[in-house]
This record gives sequence, structure tokens and C-alpha cells, in this order.
Amino acid sequence: MFICSYAFARFKYSREVVWAPMKDKKTMLKSFAAGLVLTVNWSVYIWAMTTGRMVQSSIGYYIEPLVICAFGIVLFKEKLTKYNLTAMAFALVAIVIILVHYAQLPGVALGLAFSWAVYSAIKKASALPPSIALVYETMPFAVIAVFAILYIEGKGIGAISVGAPRQYAMMWASGLMTFIPIAIFGYAAKKTTLLVIGLTQYISPTITLLLGIFMFHEPIDRVQVLAFCIIWTGLAVFTYGEAKRLKSR
Repeated sequence: MFICSYAFARFKYSREVVWAPMKDKKTMLKSFAAGLVLTVNWSVYIWAMTTGRMVQSSIGYYIEPLVICAFGIVLFKEKLTKYNLTAMAFALVAIVIILVHYAQLPGVALGLAFSWAVYSAIKKASALPPSIALVYETMPFAVIAVFAILYIEGKGIGAISVGAPRQYAMMWASGLMTFIPIAIFGYAAKKTTLLVIGLTQYISPTITLLLGIFMFHEPIDRVQVLAFCIIWTGLAVFTYGEAKRLKSR
């Protein structure tokens, strides 16, 4: 992902501009913090996906936008309109229904939700262009990843050692697929409010739902359908409010 970030940054900026933030310790510290939170978020998500905790991870995606919205209101004093409030209320009802239905205290979900909300807040406060910021967020952890890969291969349990080098090709592809949404998210965090970002985050689990049903033929229960209907009702109210606000400008 670091390579993708650097290549994109160099496409837009000169080498001098890309490496200039290295001189600012405060900027570097903030970028490291953002990268650390991002790494925690993705590590928890990948671990949840591979250890049978898909329910908790999906709950996290429901909770996450509300935490982002709350951060926007508390940290950045973003204005809460009646349409935003209504949309958040609908989302909160859906979350309560899911929590009651699955009867779980979602530790993984809370970890995913709060780590991404913290990352969103850091991105919102960052003065760096999003493409350059992503370079410094991923650089230190790319170095750690290289040493980890060398160590694993040295132990004889890596993809090349066990005769599965195509796994590395898949990891490179997944890095690119990860870079694209995070880069777009970085630009969005600079251009709009965390309220808008938070509420539109519900689009992602809906796309995942559609893929699960129609492409992977996964089962879906009535509670999930009800939760999605409630969430999308709230998003319809939110969209109407935003359209009305833009029209009045």
C-alpha cells in the first residue's frame, strides 16, 4: 500500500514536495498516529474475518458512522440539523435492534468503530494533502511488514517457502484495492463534514449485503433486512436535508 501511495503522490507532486513534511516533527507524529490507528483497524477487521467473527465486524460497520458523527459534533463543532438528527436516530434504532437480536457485547465491533472514527478525526485535522499524508501513514508500517515477511520466509512458513508465490500477487492486489478507498476517504475528510462522511458510511455495508446475497448466495435473516430498511430510511431523510440545504445556497 505504501508503494501505491508514493506512486500516486509522485504523480501529483514533485519529489521535494512529497518529502518536505519529513522536516516537521509534529506532522510526522500525527501521521504516525493516523497510520497506527489505521493499522489497528485493518488488523482487527482481517482477524475478525478469519476467525468467525463476521457478526461482530458487521455490527462495527453499523456503529462506526454514529461514532464518526459524534466526533464531528464534539471535536469540530459541526452543526447538527434536524435531518442529520433524524438520520442518526434511525441508525441508532437499527443498531439497538441488531445488538438485542445477536445478544453480544461487540468488543471487536467497538474496536473497529472507534479506531476508524479516530482515524477520521486525525484526517480531518491534518494539514497535509491526502495523497502525501497516506505516504507517511503507511511508510513506517511498510518497513515493519518487510521485516515480518523476511522473518516468516526465513522460518520456512511464508508464501514462497510453501510454494504459493501467487499469494504475494494477491496481497499486492489487495494493497491496491485498499489504497483506493482510503485515498478517496482522505480527500472526502478534507472536503466535507464528518457528519456527511459518517452517515454515508452506511452505503458500504449495503453494497456488501447485495454482494453477499446475489453473488455469494449467503443467507440473510429478517432482522438484518429490517435493520437495513431502517438505516436507508434515515439516509433518505439525510439526503433530502442535504439537497434542500444545497438548493438554498
